Amino acid sequence: MYYNSLLLPDILQMIQEKDENGLHEFCEIFHPANCAEVLQSLNANDFWYVMSCSDKQSRMNAFSFLDLAKQAEFMSADQEDLAVQVSVLEGMAPDDRVDLLSRLDNDHGRQLVSQLSETEQHTVRELLSYEEDRENNAGSIMTTEFAWLPEHLTAEEAIVRLRKQAHDRETIYYIFILEEEHRLRGLISFRELLLADPEVKLTDIMQRDVVTVRVSDDREHVASEIAKYDLLAMPVVDSQNRLVGIVTHDDIIDVLQEEATEDAHRLGAVEPLEDSYLATSILTLVYKRGVWLILLLVAAAFTVNVLQRFEDEMSKHVWLFWFLPLVIASGGNTGSQSATLVIRLLTLEDMRRQETIRLMLREFMLSILLGGGLGLLTFLIARFIWMDEPEVLTVGEAPLMLKSSVVGLTVFLVVIMGSVTGALLPLVFKKLGMDPALMSNPLISALVDFFGLLVYYAVATAMLA
Repeated sequence: MYYNSLLLPDILQMIQEKDENGLHEFCEIFHPANCAEVLQSLNANDFWYVMSCSDKQSRMNAFSFLDLAKQAEFMSADQEDLAVQVSVLEGMAPDDRVDLLSRLDNDHGRQLVSQLSETEQHTVRELLSYEEDRENNAGSIMTTEFAWLPEHLTAEEAIVRLRKQAHDRETIYYIFILEEEHRLRGLISFRELLLADPEVKLTDIMQRDVVTVRVSDDREHVASEIAKYDLLAMPVVDSQNRLVGIVTHDDIIDVLQEEATEDAHRLGAVEPLEDSYLATSILTLVYKRGVWLILLLVAAAFTVNVLQRFEDEMSKHVWLFWFLPLVIASGGNTGSQSATLVIRLLTLEDMRRQETIRLMLREFMLSILLGGGLGLLTFLIARFIWMDEPEVLTVGEAPLMLKSSVVGLTVFLVVIMGSVTGALLPLVFKKLGMDPALMSNPLISALVDFFGLLVYYAVATAMLA
C-alpha cells in the first residue's frame, strides 16, 4: 500500500482541480499495478474521470490489475457516457471480459455488450453459454484469441500471416494448425517456426500428438494437465475436435489460487467466499460461517451425550476428568493432520484403488508408531503427576500404575482411530464425487472427539471394573 498512501492525496487534488494533463501523466509513467493500487481507493465517478484522462492502452492496463470484485464495482456504476467503460471492455481478453460481465446487473451488462462489435458480441455470448452450462469448466476460463494457421502454408508464409494477427492474440507462443471446420491438426511453437527452413511446410514440422481438454472438463483437471505437461497454454476442443479456445497459464494461476483459497476455507469449516474477506458483507460472512458452526454444534452435542452417560464412572474416578482434554486433543490433532495430508494429496493427483489401499495401510502403520509414542509419553506424564502419591491407596481406589495405563492406552487407541478416520473420510467423499475439502479439520476433530470419548469410556470401564 506504499503507492496508495504516497500518491492518493495528490490524485484527489488533481481530480478536484480537473488537472487532466497531470492525471494522464500519472497513468503514463507509473506501472499499471501501482496505478491500480491507488485508483482502487477512489469512488466510481472519480475513477472513471481518471480513466477518461488517460489513453486507451494505459486505462486498459491499469484496469486489468484491479481484482474482479473491484472491476465489477466500477463497471456497475452508471455513467452518462459509456464510451470509456466500453473502451476498457473492448481491451480486455475475452475470458476476463466474460468473467466481469457475469458479475454485472443483466440490464447494465447488456447495455455495455451492445456497444461492442458484432464479432465481440458473438464471442461474449459463446463464452457466457459455457459459464451457464457449468461454472467451473474449461469453457468458462478459456479465451478465443489464439493464434492459428492453415496447414498448407510454408514457414515463411506462416510468419507473414502470423504478423497480421499477433496484435490481438492472447499469446503467439503456441500456433495451432487447423484444417477445415477448425479441426485441430497440430501445433508449433513460435520458436520452432522462426528457426524452420522458410520453404518447409507446416505439416512437416508441426507436432501432431497434441494434448487437449474438452470444453466440459473441470478446470482443476485443466490445471493438472497443464502442470503435468509443462505447457504455457492448453487447447480446448469440442466433441468434434474443433478448436474453440485456449486456457493460458495466467488463467490457471488464478484457478489454482481460487481453489487453494476454497480448500483453505473449507479446511477451516467456512463456506468459500466469492470475494475477498473485506469485500464480503457481514450477513454473507454470518451465513458462510454459521452453517458450519451449527453443524459443529450438533456434532458437539453428541459428545455431551457421551459425557452424560460417562458421569457415573467419572464420579467414581474423578481423575478421569483431569486427562479428558489431553485425550480429546490427541485424537483431534492426529485426525486433522491426516485429513490435511490426504486432502492435499487428492488435490494434486488422482488415486487408484491400489494406491488408496497403500495409503490406508501406510496411515495405519504410522498411527501405531505415533500412538505408541504418544501413549507412552502420556503414561509417563500421568506417573509424574502422581509422583508424590503413595502406591498403597485406600480400599476401592485404583493403583497408580493402573490409572496411568488407562490414560496411556486410551491415547494410543485414540491416535490410531483419529489418524485412520482423518485419512479415510476425505477418500470416502472423493469416492462419492464430493469435494474432499468438505471434510474440514473442525469437523474431523468433532467426530474424533465423539469416538475418542467412547474409547475412553470403554477402556476405563474395562480396566477399572
